[in-house]
Amino acid sequence: MLKWMGARHAPLQMGIKMTTITGKRILLTGASRGIGAYIARELAKQQATIVSVSRSQQGLDRVCGEIYALGGQGIGITFDISNVEKLPLLVQKIEELIGSIDIVINNAGIEIYKAFQNYSLSDLQSVLSINLLAAMELTRLLLPNMLFQGSGHIVNIASLASKKGHPYDSIYSASKAGLLMWTDALRQELTGTGVRVSTICPGYVGDAGLLADTGIPAPKLAGTSKAEDVAYAVVKAIAHNQAEVIVNGNSMTANLTKFLLAIEQFFPEFGDSVNRWLGVTKLNQMRIEKSSKKTSLKV
Repeated sequence: MLKWMGARHAPLQMGIKMTTITGKRILLTGASRGIGAYIARELAKQQATIVSVSRSQQGLDRVCGEIYALGGQGIGITFDISNVEKLPLLVQKIEELIGSIDIVINNAGIEIYKAFQNYSLSDLQSVLSINLLAAMELTRLLLPNMLFQGSGHIVNIASLASKKGHPYDSIYSASKAGLLMWTDALRQELTGTGVRVSTICPGYVGDAGLLADTGIPAPKLAGTSKAEDVAYAVVKAIAHNQAEVIVNGNSMTANLTKFLLAIEQFFPEFGDSVNRWLGVTKLNQMRIEKSSKKTSLKV
């Protein structure tokens, strides 16, 4: 039985068959900091074994220590998942250490803010490799064992930018939209196999992750969430086999977001106006300006 932490969360529905996370072997990418660290801690409360993957050994050591303190088992592996062609080596190492993976959480991601014409080919390759191709390749490598076992769960961390493109962040939007649609198609393919698939679509997260890294607060009208809300959503999606979860502030804000996104499917230009009204366009312009100033100071 899962132990759900935190009184701020609404109680889970009873009478629904739940997936037990206790004892499961979980692979989590981008685990050493930001939202990934929060996800690792939430999973640790369920006494899972978490294989944390990141480029930062120092960060992995810290997160694994926190996992143990919370009752889980932590294994840290330093690896740069942008080296997509080397991911079979990562999977081989994991299988040698603990055997097959029960749950994979593709969380690692990067953003680069620029006007589209100012992106380099290297920028395109970096964002698409980390945000999309690595998730696809890791899943492709792990899926045969899941199918053989007749069980497993794939969780992909997308974004509200996968639902409506964000100007001056177009490559990130494209990568997350690709992640969302691939997940949607894969979920349909795997119906009846015992392998489940979920997508988590966070809006702006104010206290950790890519937005917090910029040091520029999200527009007030857009709504913000906490990293622990995203982490809780991941655990709940696994437990209840939820296909897609939008995380954006409180339940009222999240429902309003869903409503606006549905309308924008019929009226894309209305969605463009909403982005401008919410301050999404201005926010990303400010991010570019701040990034340019930092670069100038380094020169």
